[in-house]
Amino acid sequence: MEAVLYGKAVHVHGVTDFFSDHVFDCGQAFRWKQGEKGYTAVVDSKVIRASYDTEKQILVLENCSLDDYHGFWRNYFDFNRDYGQVKKDLSSDPVMKEAVAYGWGMRVLNQDPWETLISFIISANNNITRIKGIIDKLSARFGKEIVWEGKSYFSFPTPESLAAADDSALKECGCGYRGRYIKNTADMVARGLVSPYEIRELPYEEAHKEVQKFTGVGDKVADCILLYSMGKAEAFPVDVWVKRVMEYFYIGHPVPIKEIK
Repeated sequence: MEAVLYGKAVHVHGVTDFFSDHVFDCGQAFRWKQGEKGYTAVVDSKVIRASYDTEKQILVLENCSLDDYHGFWRNYFDFNRDYGQVKKDLSSDPVMKEAVAYGWGMRVLNQDPWETLISFIISANNNITRIKGIIDKLSARFGKEIVWEGKSYFSFPTPESLAAADDSALKECGCGYRGRYIKNTADMVARGLVSPYEIRELPYEEAHKEVQKFTGVGDKVADCILLYSMGKAEAFPVDVWVKRVMEYFYIGHPVPIKEIK
């Protein structure tokens, strides 16, 4: 891949195994929104717009410098991993071969552990549209305003701001019963009792136990956090749908989730 700066946008040439809809709308990240010019999000307290030309294999990152790309975005999009080889390895299994053909342009994003922690606490027993709405409301109410191209965006709230939030304000953002989980978790992080960034440095098994110390984090949510923000490729989130797929295609009968992982 080669990154070239054109004005205030970086054009990354030679990007393969990438399709915007698969990457941004698969349920791993909740702040990317599709528009006429591409997908826009606030990531790491900065507004970014990404658009991909499938034919030319060029990813355009607007509001981005070369330093930004090499220092942050290259890792964020997991460009150091050979997804062609990953797909080749997975395709040795006939079931996975079909899955790879369907989701050929998906990449695992390396997201911020704090934001991912709260996002997936919100995700429990929820749907993607509603999760995005709750996160947008929390960011607008407790984050910092960022103006880009004449439009207001908002950074993800800090642990301190959510720890200090009124219960009624969290309820107004649509958090429901998760408001208590969010506030308790934010308080733990703000007071330094548990750090998602320190957990990221632990081996998988230990990290999986540690992240469940946060209120509202169970086995599946823990694996989502570890996979999408802590670099734990061995994490395997199993919800009811994954359980059914594994039972149908591989096991042949119902089993407890712990036997699937």
